[in-house]
Order: sequence, then structure tokens, then C-alpha cells
Amino acid sequence: MATCCTKQTEIPLSGNSRKVALVGNPNVGKSVLFNALTGAYVTVSNYPGTSVEVARGSAVINGQQWEVIDTPGMYSIHTITEEERVAREILLHETPDVVIHVLDARNLERMLAMTIQLIEAGLPVILVVNIMDEAERMGLTIDLNLLQQKLGIPVIGAATARKRGIDEIRMAMNAYRCACEQQRFEYSRLLERDINEVICLMQGEYTLSYRALALLLLQQDEEIAELVRHREGDGYAPLSEKVREIAFDRRESFHLDLSLERNEMVRRIITGVFTAPEKRVVTPAERLSRLAVQPLTGVPLLLIVLYFGLYQFVGVFGAGTLVDFLEKRFFVQIFNPWITETVKSLIPWQIIQELFVGEYGIITLGIRYAVGIILPIVATFFIFFSFLEDTGYFPRLALLVDRIFKHFGLTGRAVIPMVLGFGCDTMATMVTRTLETTRERVIATILLSLTIPCSAQLGVIMSLLSKYPGALAVWSGCLLLLFIVVGVLSAKILPGEAPMFYMELPPMRMPQFGNVVTKTYTRMQWYFLEILPLFVLASVLLWLGKITGFFEKMVNAMTPVMASIGLPKETAVAFIFGFFRRDYGAAGLYELQTKGLMDARQLTVAAVTLTLFIPCIAQFLIMKKERGWKVAGTIGVFVSLFAFGSGYALNKALLVTGLLS
Repeated sequence: MATCCTKQTEIPLSGNSRKVALVGNPNVGKSVLFNALTGAYVTVSNYPGTSVEVARGSAVINGQQWEVIDTPGMYSIHTITEEERVAREILLHETPDVVIHVLDARNLERMLAMTIQLIEAGLPVILVVNIMDEAERMGLTIDLNLLQQKLGIPVIGAATARKRGIDEIRMAMNAYRCACEQQRFEYSRLLERDINEVICLMQGEYTLSYRALALLLLQQDEEIAELVRHREGDGYAPLSEKVREIAFDRRESFHLDLSLERNEMVRRIITGVFTAPEKRVVTPAERLSRLAVQPLTGVPLLLIVLYFGLYQFVGVFGAGTLVDFLEKRFFVQIFNPWITETVKSLIPWQIIQELFVGEYGIITLGIRYAVGIILPIVATFFIFFSFLEDTGYFPRLALLVDRIFKHFGLTGRAVIPMVLGFGCDTMATMVTRTLETTRERVIATILLSLTIPCSAQLGVIMSLLSKYPGALAVWSGCLLLLFIVVGVLSAKILPGEAPMFYMELPPMRMPQFGNVVTKTYTRMQWYFLEILPLFVLASVLLWLGKITGFFEKMVNAMTPVMASIGLPKETAVAFIFGFFRRDYGAAGLYELQTKGLMDARQLTVAAVTLTLFIPCIAQFLIMKKERGWKVAGTIGVFVSLFAFGSGYALNKALLVTGLLS
């Protein structure tokens, strides 16, 4: 999955540096290998002209400087998704000295077809057969030496998650100079004739071989056709005509014939290379994997994960135990009184004192909220998220919910940004770029903006509502119902269809402590560097609003709206806080609840409305960046109106039924 990564200083590359590109299907261990090769010297940025992130890093291996590129997942050189197009662009235009194809040893037969494409493209390929440890546990055997002979390229067995094979990969990178004579894979006589007729008309210079380009042209690859048109100049017309002629003659069967011939090549290659036991060994991890994707067992397993992970660990421990200790004991009882006295002794002007330690002070409010309330909740969520991610559970969850998500115009792939939204909606909105179509990205952005509370907001609300019987159930039921209604309506209103969904399943395994710590630290660093300045800015703006009277005017303007949904005037403060950050608003409700200003009904209505309320500044800016002003503005207006409309309806329903009275 696409995750957040902090930008760090990269080692400057010298003029004699070499370049290696990691390619392969998603979830085969490319990123693990990338991290092992590069360490901390990593930058993440959008590939020019796209919303796809590409990670680049630097490594020094035996004195040789390398630039390492972790390309997006791809299944074939003939591209379909934006991620695949970016990966191929890197191969076409960045001329890597080495291309490392990482594949899953358990799915060797299915993934070798892409290895064949890379070899026939004339690229300097090293094949890394990864996840060998899981293949061996299943009783699978792979003759890597024989595979190397048949392919004519270096082949290395690895289990990168266990650091196995990393040294061999480094050695192969430094030693590789295209010394191996790559095999030529022969197609049927008819297809070879078509390929040669196209090749004979090509004169330009390309990174990929004429043979690979000819096959891509015959597959009607528009981007390759444009590249060839540019490189061939006047010679493109007869070439284009020949491709059109062959494509028309074989229009009914070309793609199928090519696929079948490549499958037959793979079968010949793995004969004698790949051996599976007559009775396949089923490991405990595989049994758990099967349980996780079957609805009958997968749903109860998901509920168990949510109960112990989100409710008990994040809600009870993070938002309860840790927040009580940090916010109530440390800040309220110890730190705030001390810092207040210190500031007052150093600064004689009351108006300046209030900027730092007043009702909306940077230290007593902003930092207290950020560190005392938000930090422990977000930290526990990201520990939980990183733990699940390292087990390989998320791809199984994607398969489990795919059928349900189809009703919302999404595929199971959308479960990753949805789950990540419970940590930070801003980060999750960025991750929607991994979805295949613009329609999916818009629908996912709407649902994230409306019904997915971030971890800090979720933790505070769960902590508040759990004190009142039924309140948490009403809040959860409302959000679930609105998620379904808005998702179904979005799927019906927005044009287009949900694409086909397929996803590689990495092995399920016990998470490694080091991986969990690294992922949690990276996400926490990104999140905290983002929220702390916003909390400080919010405190400054609220202080300015207070001394100018503007803040009071905003509260007065919102009072009729608060009254219409049955809330006291003071609740407007929490909603104003919520505009700066959702979790800031939830912390505002926490403040009001501790003062006893709201009963169970009012607290539930406020929690539902605030959860649905307009996205915070950071999320809105990311929405603007990803979707544009028009879409971001429309979503912002819709979400705000929908939030207060839902709050009004819920308040009336609770008054009529007498629930939570």
C-alpha cells in the first residue's frame, strides 16, 4: 500500500553513480528490499505529471554509489493502471543500469511471464525469487541454478523480510555488466512473422528492444505508439500501416494467442525447476489467511480485531488510560500551573500572557491538546495499524470487503485508505491516489471527509460516549448508516463503473518488532510535524479572535445553528476548533463534557455532527491538491450541510423516542 514517508536529506549522487530500478507485482517485497538497500536516505515524490508516488534512495555498495528506485507495482510491460504506466516510464526514460525483478516464490509460474517480457525487452535484469522462506514451509522446491540457466540472467533466492539474500543481491548489482547471454524466447511461426514485419520497418533508437516494442505496438499500446511516432519521424507512416494491418487481421485472437504462448513458455521454463509436493503442506499462517478472506469466518475475525485493536487498545488504553495520565495528571495538575506562573512572572502584559497560557493559549491549550490528548491516541492507532500491516492482514481484508465495496462504486483496494483514515484523514486522502479510477478517488474522498473519524477524534469520542449506555451504539449506527447511504448514492450519481479487482496476497506472518517500530515512528513523525504547527496556529487565531471580538461574533453567529440541533451555545467553540482540525474539535467536546455542560443526548448529537462536519484545513488542502478546487469545494459544502442536517434529524429522533434521556 501507498504509506506516508518523511522526506529526508538524500546523499548527493556523484557523476559515476549507477541506477537500479526495482520492479514487480504489488506485495512481493520490493519495498522491503528498497529499505534494506537504502536505509534512511530516502525521498518520496510524485512522478512528474502524475499523482503516483515514487520512492528514491541512495546506497553505497562496495564503494560504488547507487541510486535506487522503488517503482509502483506492475503486472506487465503492457500497462493498464497509472501505477504501471509510471513504472514503465522509469524503465523507458531513466535507463537503469540494473533492473531487479522481484517476484513471489509461491507464485513463480504466474509471475515469470513478466520476467520474460523484461528479458525480451533487452533490459539488464536480475531476478530475485523472494519469500523463499514461506515457499519452503509449504514444501515447494525451486532449482535456482537451473532457472538461471534457462533464463540466462542472474537469479537469487531471497526472503527480504528476514534479511536473507540481501548480501547476494548487493554483490549481483555490483558485478552485473550484462555478461550473461539472455535467452531469446521464440513464439509461434505466425507471431514471429508478424513481429519481424514490424521490426523491419523500425529505425529509431530506443531503451527497449525492437522485439518488445513490436509486441507492444501489436497490442495497441497508445503510449508506445506515440513514442515510436516521435522517434521514427517520416518512417512512422508505413510502420503504423503495417501494425494496423496485422492488428486488423488478428483482431479476434491476438491478445489471447500472445497470453497463451507466454504461458506455454513459462510452463517449459519451470519444468524441472519448480516442484510441489503431492500433498501440499498447509501452514498455520495459510489456515489463518483462508479464514480471513471467507465471509463466515472473516467477519467475526474482523470484529475481534476491531474490538481489541480499536476499542480496547486505542479507545480504552490510548484515549482513556494514557490521556488521563498525560492530560489530567501531567498537564492540568502539574505542567499548566507551573508554566502559567512562569509566563506571568516573565511577561508583564496580560494580553501577551493569554497568547501563551490563557484560555486559548499556545501552551495551555494548543500543546496540551496536541501532546496530552491527541498524541497518545494517534500513537496507539499507528502501533495497531503498523502491527496489522506487518502481519499481511490488510490485503485479506481488501478481499473480504470487495463485494460490499462494489455497491459503493469502489473495490476492495479502497479499504487501505479507509482504514488509514481512522489514523489520519489527511494521510488517507493522499493514499486514495493508489485507486485505479478518478471516480473511485472522488467517492473515497467523499466518504473519508464525511464518515471516517481520525484516530484522535475517534478515541476522544469513544471515551466520552462509552460513559453513557447506548450513546456509542447510536453514534456508530448513525455513521455506518450514513456511510452506506452516501456510498450507494455516490456510486449511482457519479458516472462510470468499478474496475476489476485483483491483489497479490503477501504471506501472513508474525510481525517483526523492528518493522512495527519503524513504521509507527515514521508515521508519527509525519503526523506530529503536521498537527503541531496547526494547533499553534489555531491557538493564535483563537487568541486574535478573542481580543478583537471576532471569535465571540463567530460563536454568536453559530448559536442559532447549535440551538436548531439541540446544543448549547458553548458547543460552537468545539465546531470552530473542528475547522482547524477534527481532533481539535473532539478535544473541545472533551472540555465541555468535563464541565458538565451537555447531557447524553446532546453529547451524542454533537459527536455525530462533528464527525460529519467539514474536513479540517489540512485535509481540505490535500483534497484541493489531489482533486482540484472545484471538487474539494463541492465536497466541503456538501459535507457541512449534510452534517448539520443529520444532526438536526438525529436530535429530533432522540427527543421523540426518548432514547438517551
